[in-house]
Amino acid sequence: MSFKCAMLGCGPRAQGHAAAYRLIERGTLAVLCDMNAERLNAFGEQFGVAARYTDLDEMLAKEKPDVVHVVTPPTLRVGLMTQLAEAGVPGVIVEKPICIAADDYLALRELEASAKTRFAVNHQLRHHPRILEFLADVAEGKIGKVRFIDASAVLPMSGQGVHVLDLMFAFNGYAPVQTVFGASSGYDDINGTHPSPRTAESLITFTNGTRAALQSGEGAPIFTEGAAHMHKRIAVYGTHGFRHWRMNGYEKSLPDGSVESAEQVYADQDIIGQANLTTAMFDWLEDDSRVHPNNLATSLDEWLVILAGYLSTVEARPVDLPFDPPPDLLEQFRRFSGVA
Repeated sequence: MSFKCAMLGCGPRAQGHAAAYRLIERGTLAVLCDMNAERLNAFGEQFGVAARYTDLDEMLAKEKPDVVHVVTPPTLRVGLMTQLAEAGVPGVIVEKPICIAADDYLALRELEASAKTRFAVNHQLRHHPRILEFLADVAEGKIGKVRFIDASAVLPMSGQGVHVLDLMFAFNGYAPVQTVFGASSGYDDINGTHPSPRTAESLITFTNGTRAALQSGEGAPIFTEGAAHMHKRIAVYGTHGFRHWRMNGYEKSLPDGSVESAEQVYADQDIIGQANLTTAMFDWLEDDSRVHPNNLATSLDEWLVILAGYLSTVEARPVDLPFDPPPDLLEQFRRFSGVA
């Protein structure tokens, strides 16, 4: 089966979604939609897509895509995802972060429970070739039982901290989180669409006993010089070894006790990761049992960890999961941070 795919939003981040289609065999990027006609047409010319719309309802009625990529600001998530579900779109890939606060988290929990549409969040790192290799190593027991996970990003939590948190869940086999003890400070609202602590750290305990440290924002580790967005990393420590991934390189322990390390080109890995993530949506649409690793329910579980970090900071206590966050939790954190 070949899937008809549409892009909703033709800004800079959509470039990565679209470029991956040259590696995708079971789907075609056939439709574009953006309210900005100039940007829409430029994108269409770049990627050779003739079907272009400035109105979402018109696009859905005329084109009936199988999969829609939502590459819009997170402030628009709930409304657009609801609209796509009501239109009966089979599959939707939503750019991260899936939420910005607690009120939209609660709304998306309701949508996830009622919608027939299959939603996945665009955490393409989870599908990078090197990450897939390391995930297989951990699943096969090559580093023994996972004891501790250390993940960090220099950009704030809503920017790229969510990416490494997603990897943390994957490397721990998606075990539920038991407790979060967090400390966050400062407040930024990047572009008016990505509110986040300026720096945030959380100590996370999973129900399977694994412990993890998540750090995002100012003070996160930097291994090589480069722009802030180039400093995502995760290290997984087991009883018999470790795996350490960063954007431009990796380290891994070997059975003889030595350590292998090498550089890698992030861009080359990233386009493959995006293609793999998109193909995983096709797999899910064809077979209900092949649930996308980045499905909406799992991604909301991850976002609840971030909300637990907010609440832990405001109330100066560990937070047990699951919990129902107060809808105004982000506003509480803003006030705590001294933002009027």
